[in-house]
Amino acid sequence: MGRALAIEHAEHDFDGGRFFDDLARRVAIPTESQNPERAAELRRYLVDELLPSYGRCGFRCELFDNPVAGAGPLLLAERIEDAAATTVLSYGHGDVIRGQDASWRSGLAPWRLQREGDRLYGRGTADNKGQHTINLAAVAAVLATRGCLGFNLKVLIETGEEVGSPGLKAFCEQQRERLRADVFIASDGPRLRPEQPTIFLGSRGALNMDLVVDLRDGGHHSGNWGGLIANPGIILAHALATITGPKGEIRVPEWRPDSLTPSVRKALAGLQVDGGADGPAIDPDWGEPGLTPAERVFGWSSFEVLAFTCGNPDKPVNAIPPRASCHCQLRFVVGVDPTDIVGALQRHLDKAGFGMVRVTSARDGFFTATRLDPEHPWVRWTVDAIRRTTGSAPAILPNLGGSLPNDIFADVLGLPTVWIPHSYASCNQHAPNEHLLVSVARDALRLMTGLIWDLGEPACRPAMVERH
Repeated sequence: MGRALAIEHAEHDFDGGRFFDDLARRVAIPTESQNPERAAELRRYLVDELLPSYGRCGFRCELFDNPVAGAGPLLLAERIEDAAATTVLSYGHGDVIRGQDASWRSGLAPWRLQREGDRLYGRGTADNKGQHTINLAAVAAVLATRGCLGFNLKVLIETGEEVGSPGLKAFCEQQRERLRADVFIASDGPRLRPEQPTIFLGSRGALNMDLVVDLRDGGHHSGNWGGLIANPGIILAHALATITGPKGEIRVPEWRPDSLTPSVRKALAGLQVDGGADGPAIDPDWGEPGLTPAERVFGWSSFEVLAFTCGNPDKPVNAIPPRASCHCQLRFVVGVDPTDIVGALQRHLDKAGFGMVRVTSARDGFFTATRLDPEHPWVRWTVDAIRRTTGSAPAILPNLGGSLPNDIFADVLGLPTVWIPHSYASCNQHAPNEHLLVSVARDALRLMTGLIWDLGEPACRPAMVERH
């Protein structure tokens, strides 16, 4: 009975506007981590907004400077009820990408929460302020009903995820003992389909790289020199054509995972990828042959050309350009060595006769691919907890198609990681008009309240996951 009352309490608060009010305050703080001028706003979000919000729920909070100079601060909120009880580590990020103020549709603004029908517009509504607001509201509903959680909860909020989480790994290494837990449960990213609760157990890795053909100083008249000197744009285009087939299938052997494991295939069997009404149509013949769309995006690697420059695209002139470059990205899964991605491509291009194409990493680091076995006890427990609320099992994704700093929690802290996303794929994340669906947020609040309630019920937890 108490579980149902907690969910009812959460619904009442949501319908009464408390969730809207909390999210509106948070959206109004312009926490653009990509904008150095907003550094003070990152700290303000933690100090003025989240610290008192967690404090009201009985958490002991501490603000930490980032181990990386100039990077955004971190907040650790802890509610320790019994040192012997199950301990959960959770996570969120308070920073957002640039607001792109001038590009939002008329009537909308990035720093003002605006509801239109089933949509809540504002920067951070989907990524990630709305998601950690849902989880905190679920905690508050359980505390209001039961008076305690029945387990220990630690929540780590960073303010640099949108710039690659600088300092997060070092912080977790420094605070390893304090962050010790039995399981990691957090929320970010999209559901498989808006109406289908989803869990994912890791993320694809990501490495951005630049490919450059630099042949000479200055351009040369195409009439005088056309047919006599090489065009770097043509060379680079042909080099790119060796990296994948015409349908995007990867041809660099080291980028291809060995296989899809039986547990991954089982988890992905029958899943339908759907971005909602505004999502693009899936090209059925694009990507690795023989794989389903779900297997291609959650179980395989993908290579993308994000930008290609040759000459002056805005004002072309009749000259053969001296240089061409492209910015590319590999999303990769467990089984691909991230330290050899650039080297493997350079060897591949050299072998194909394109040694003049130089490959370099576009940033110092990369997100590492991670994946928890879908048969892990904490996965089965989470599925059961969601089923008790919704009446049906969620979609289980071995890993997110995108990338998150999950390797820090899985590898550095050694935790089983379960993510429960509260957004959907067509939320305009990282674009103007970002939004959160009201229906998804309310549903997510219900299932998270039920899950948090169950975490506090020893009878709901298998003995084998009580302590790892």
